[in-house]
Amino acid sequence: MAKYGKTSQRKVKKAMHEYKSGKLKSGRSGRNVKNRKQAIAIGLSQARKRGAKVPKKRTSAKRSTRKTARKTTKKKTSRKK
Repeated sequence: MAKYGKTSQRKVKKAMHEYKSGKLKSGRSGRNVKNRKQAIAIGLSQARKRGAKVPKKRTSAKRSTRKTARKTTKKKTSRKK
């Protein structure tokens, strides 16, 4: 089964075309994109907005595991009255 749909492929292709010609702009700042991976990410993001078949964004699992580890290792200090 394919991970990406045809619409998402078209969006990425268009974003890469703009990137190569130097016309692809990034988000709020509006600066020209200089990174190939960023251009692909912009294309996939646009495809997600259109409702195309694209896998979910990857999220870092490290952050959540760090939080739980920190909570379990905290020592309880008891004060004497």
